[in-house]
Amino acid sequence: MKKKSVTSHDVAEFAGVSQSAVSRCFSPNASISEKTREKVLEAAKKLGYRPNSIARSLITRSSRIIAAVASQMDNPFYSLVIDQASRRLQKEGYHLLLFLVEDKGEPEGVMSEILQSQADGILMLTASLTSSFAEECVARSIPVVMINRIVDFAGVSQVSSDNYHGGYWVGSFLASSGHERIAFIAGILNSSTSEYRRKGFIDALAAHGQQCWAMEHGDYLFERAKEAARRLFAKPPYPDAVFAANDHMAIAVIETVRSELGLRVPDDVSVVGFDDTPIAAWPSFQLTTVRQPLDSMVAEATGLLLRQIQEGHITAMQVTLPVVPIIRKSARRIV
Repeated sequence: MKKKSVTSHDVAEFAGVSQSAVSRCFSPNASISEKTREKVLEAAKKLGYRPNSIARSLITRSSRIIAAVASQMDNPFYSLVIDQASRRLQKEGYHLLLFLVEDKGEPEGVMSEILQSQADGILMLTASLTSSFAEECVARSIPVVMINRIVDFAGVSQVSSDNYHGGYWVGSFLASSGHERIAFIAGILNSSTSEYRRKGFIDALAAHGQQCWAMEHGDYLFERAKEAARRLFAKPPYPDAVFAANDHMAIAVIETVRSELGLRVPDDVSVVGFDDTPIAAWPSFQLTTVRQPLDSMVAEATGLLLRQIQEGHITAMQVTLPVVPIIRKSARRIV
């Protein structure tokens, strides 16, 4: 025989409080005295009561779920974003539901699953957002916030770092340091982050009377960045500096030129990345890079999303946060 489920009414009766007090005890940020909370939790423990989040969502019409859409989880930057976003949202009584998509794949199937999940809001960490899906989210009053991506869709909020000026600093730094054959390894083709970094980089080189010596695509992936490095160094003259559009690819370049080509970093070639993930500071890499304000980006994005959910009104906003150059030992000054 199936054991009868313990209800909130049972807990209220056992604790000697009202049923609404039990509800408030298990509702994030609800007002309840510490004495009452202790009585309810003790009663719930003795009775083996577990609140039914599905039932509560039917009453409140809120799932307390945030859908996170991501790709390339092997990229440390996005793993850190997911970790921090999840922690921040949990403190507010929300839970992150992760959906993985291919950056170059067709996202429509996953988008349908997101809508079926009844998520209260969506965090996008990928460029795979179609205008039709954005319009459907707006029509359903589901807030969408993109992190580190920029799209031209009405109703979609965006939080990113200043990728253009980050790329500009790299180009200026390498050119003014005496490098003459400066190559670039781009991220995903047509992604806003890679394109802004590339444009800033190219503009800075032009300001110093230079052009990009060679360009390859690494799609932000480690193995593809290694392949890109092999192409750049297939025959002399080699680049004397490489700017990779993220740290993940920059580390791949360092590993490739050291282990496969026997070149020294930075003596033979300087390498610069973008993001400042924890591995960039490791003693074996000491990567010169551009730091994205990850903490601030996540705080802005989650705060913006929660405000729109709680207010029940979508107001698209674009937030651009400053970046910080981090000079370590992977790039040298020739002059």
